[in-house]
Amino acid sequence: MENLTFNSPILEIEGLKVTQQSLYPVFVIMLLIYMFVMVANVGIIVIITLEKSLHEPMYILFCNLPFNDVLGNTILIPRLLTDLLKPEAEKLISYAECVVQAVFAHLFGTTSHTILMIMAFDRYVAICNPLRYATIMSNRTVVLLSVSAWGVSAVLVAILLGLTIRLNRCRTLIANPYCDNASLFKLSCENVAINNVYGLMFSVVLLTLSMGSMALTYSKITAVCLSSKSKGLSSKALQTCSSHLTAYLVILAAGGVVAILHRFPEHSEYRKPASVLLAVIPGVLNPLIYGIQSKEIRYLCLKRQVQVVFYPT
Repeated sequence: MENLTFNSPILEIEGLKVTQQSLYPVFVIMLLIYMFVMVANVGIIVIITLEKSLHEPMYILFCNLPFNDVLGNTILIPRLLTDLLKPEAEKLISYAECVVQAVFAHLFGTTSHTILMIMAFDRYVAICNPLRYATIMSNRTVVLLSVSAWGVSAVLVAILLGLTIRLNRCRTLIANPYCDNASLFKLSCENVAINNVYGLMFSVVLLTLSMGSMALTYSKITAVCLSSKSKGLSSKALQTCSSHLTAYLVILAAGGVVAILHRFPEHSEYRKPASVLLAVIPGVLNPLIYGIQSKEIRYLCLKRQVQVVFYPT
């Protein structure tokens, strides 16, 4: 018979399960990845902040993405690294800390979609209404769109976790590498039908809006490029949209894999590392995608490196 502990303030967390032989290689690889995520994303934020030539709506909106990657990875990776080095009996986390981690984990995933949605709108205006771009994408609009992306995500996630923390808990094991909503409400012995329904609605609405906005935006951009028969416009559209679309497809694919594996508990050994990669992959690829595609960012990165090498402080 299962031992039940009601509303325990301390929870057990599985973390990443690795063999003793692969423990230190995995730790080192994850640490190097985390360091790269921090340096690359913080570096892009600093460059965009310091360089006045990049104080344009496209780059200001893009700043939300590396900031979100830094936030999401900082909430998840250091704790995972710490748990890797602990024996099973010492992998403990307070319920309050677990809830905070779950909030930021879901905020990271949700905001990734809302940020890319507003970036798609920016690209649509730039290509389909270039003469009105400066008027439409004013500083006020950019701030409003950024606040909306974070605000809508915060409200959706607050409701999601609010429905979970109301439940009484009778279990203590988080069967996941880190805390998320599903792991938390599975601790309860109460009826969680509302949580499942809202969680499903949450995912469906978010994906429908993000995929719908991407499809609508890019269909209009494609139509404008084809009707104009301008090679210059097509080249500009390809250059500015390819990085954005690639970043979106990366997040969509990573999230889709985890969502599918959640429906098959027998494959939990695959879901756990996949859920970690969901946070890590965008943080690694986004700086590379935008650094390679954006000539301005690439040029300024090289310029900074040259200054450091030849004019050290």
